[in-house]
Amino acid sequence: MHNIIQRAKKEKRPLLETEAKELLKEYGIPVPDFKLIKSEDEITELAKEINFPIVIKIVSPDIIHKTDAGGVKIGINTEKEARLAYQEIISKAKKYNKNAKISGVIVYSMVPQGTEIIIGMMKDPHFGPVIMFGLGGIFVEVLKDISFRILPIEERDAGEMIAEIKGYEILKGARGESPKDIKAIEEVLMKISKFTMENPEINEIDLNPIFVFGKGLQVVDARIIL
Repeated sequence: MHNIIQRAKKEKRPLLETEAKELLKEYGIPVPDFKLIKSEDEITELAKEINFPIVIKIVSPDIIHKTDAGGVKIGINTEKEARLAYQEIISKAKKYNKNAKISGVIVYSMVPQGTEIIIGMMKDPHFGPVIMFGLGGIFVEVLKDISFRILPIEERDAGEMIAEIKGYEILKGARGESPKDIKAIEEVLMKISKFTMENPEINEIDLNPIFVFGKGLQVVDARIIL
């Protein structure tokens, strides 16, 4: 069992976002370069080496829905803004859940806007691990434009998952949009399949949003539950 998973399992908690992204990186899944900041003073040092604008989010095993807790700040352009954002996020997190264990904040440079997709995995009581793919935003929330496969999957399955959603034409470059890197999506689906099968302790994976570009993609937010 991986040390990160072993530690979280022992503490009976979901993986922190920082831990989830570390695991994804180990499996070759692209995530933004990030840093865990545990004090306001560390913001000053980080400001010397990071490219603004940046994102700052609360890191706590007791706060799953960060936005609801006021634990997310985006588009931060200066060190002063970053320090104020850190203070506000920590303060709101404590008000949201006074008993929450706060590990710090995760900080990374903002990812350029791409086409938004979502990839997830959940354990079905009858079929076992099932992987899900769809376009993000309104497509998954309102239109439920998603596809499923039982794991493990092969490359052909990944390609079919992508091609069978109604929004496939958007990824191909509909209405003058540039085509998106479908091969990169296939690779992430395959890697999540491998990741899931090699770590049976994982019960749920939620990669949302993922931004896909003409070349490559970035997993902006990641949640993993054991």
